[in-house]
Formats: sequence, structure tokens, C-alpha cells
Amino acid sequence: MLLYGVEACPLNKTAVNLLDFVINSYLMKLFKTDNTDIVRNCQIEYAFKLPSVILARRSEHFFQL
Repeated sequence: MLLYGVEACPLNKTAVNLLDFVINSYLMKLFKTDNTDIVRNCQIEYAFKLPSVILARRSEHFFQL
């Protein structure tokens, strides 16, 4: 829901980093940890992509059409 339709809007690097921060904060609360290495490991194990990665792919696809 957080990323719906965002590929059509140009976002600066600060806005994209803020989206990544929101997701990382949520995952830290979900896994009850303050260790970012644990969160990164969980992202890798569950094949979870950060918004910056998803937005790059979606924007590339959107502008190709």
C-alpha cells in the first residue's frame, strides 16, 4: 500500500531513503531487535526487497511503456 502508484511520481533520494527507513523501522519492531544486521539477514532469508529496489524496477518498467 505504501508504494501504490509511486513509480509515476519522481522522488528524490531523500524521499526514497525515508521509505527504506520506515520499512527498516517496522522490521526492527517486528523482529524485536535493534541490530540492523539481524534485519538484513531476515530480509535476505525472506527475499524481502526494500522500497528503493522495488521503486527502481517499477520506474524502469513504467518509463519503458
